[in-house]
Amino acid sequence: MRPTTLLELADKYGVRLPEALTDALTGGEPPRLRATDERGWFRFQRLYDAARSCLREPDDIRRLVREAAEEDLRDGSGWLEIQVDPTSYAPRLGGLIPTLEIILDAVDAAMRDTGIGIRVLVAANRMKHPLDARTLARLAVRYADRGVIGFGLSNDERRGMARDFDRAFAIAREGGLLSAPHGGELAGSASVRDCLDDLGADRIGHGVRAAEDPRLLRRLADRQVTCEVCPASNVALGVYEKPGDVPLRALFEAGVPLALGADDPLLFGSRLAAQYEIARLHHGFTDAELAELARQSVRGSAAPPDVKAKLLAGVDAWLAAPVE
Repeated sequence: MRPTTLLELADKYGVRLPEALTDALTGGEPPRLRATDERGWFRFQRLYDAARSCLREPDDIRRLVREAAEEDLRDGSGWLEIQVDPTSYAPRLGGLIPTLEIILDAVDAAMRDTGIGIRVLVAANRMKHPLDARTLARLAVRYADRGVIGFGLSNDERRGMARDFDRAFAIAREGGLLSAPHGGELAGSASVRDCLDDLGADRIGHGVRAAEDPRLLRRLADRQVTCEVCPASNVALGVYEKPGDVPLRALFEAGVPLALGADDPLLFGSRLAAQYEIARLHHGFTDAELAELARQSVRGSAAPPDVKAKLLAGVDAWLAAPVE
C-alpha cells in the first residue's frame, strides 16, 4: 500500500494505527523490526496486521491492486506477480471464493488501466493448520484459468515445518501451479532444503540463507531455482545488519537465478528500483550485471513467452542505450 492510502483508509474506518507505523508513514525512518527474535517478529506482525485491517471493502482491494501496479510500472517493471492469503480478508468479503474473485477482478481491471501484466500466487500460512493449506491449494487450482499461477507458504518459517504442507503443495503442482514457498530468511539453509525436498519448490521466497551452504548453492544453481531476494527487507527485519551484508553477490556468482523484490514496501520504505540501487551501491553490480539480474527475474516469472521476449528485449535496449 501507498502510505497515503493506508492513512486515508485508517481514517475512513476509524483504525488507530501503531505509533511506529504512523511515524514511518509521515516521513520518518522505516521501523527496524528485528524479526529474528520473538519480540521483533511480533512487532512486525502487529504492524502488518494493522495495515491489513484497513482493507475492508471490494473497492479497497481494487485500489490496492491498481496502485501496486502503478508503482511497479513507475519503477520500470512490465510484469507483476502478487502473493495473497485470501483467508486474511475472507471474513469481511463474504468468504474465500468471493475474496479471491474480488482480487482477480481487481487484477483484470488494473491490467486494463495500466498495461502491466499481473498474475496471482495464493499463499497458505505456516501458522495455520495444514488442512487449511489444502483447501487453499484446491481453490488456487480452481482459478488457474483466471490468473492464479502459483502456490506459496508465508509467515514465520521457524514455525510450521515445510513437510507438514507437502500434500497442499502436491495438489497445487498437480494442478499445474508453480511451487513458491518462503524459506531461508529467518531460518537457515536447512529451511531452503526443506522447501526443495518437501515442497518441490520452483522458486524460493527470499532464500538468502542458502549462501551459508555451498552445496545447497550448487543445487539451486543446477536446478535453476529462482530466489526472490529482497535486500531492504532483509535489513529491516534484522536478518543482516546492513545492505552490504546481504549475500547478493555470493548467490549471483554461484549461478543461482535471482528476482529482486521489495517484499513489503509500505513497512520497509523502498520499492523495486531501490533494490537494484542496493545491488549497485552496496555490492558493486555493473550495468551488465544489473541487466542480468533483471533478465533472471523475467525468466523466473510465469509470464507468457511473448511477454518474456518483450521484457528481455527491453532489458537489452536499456543496456545498449548510451549513458546520458
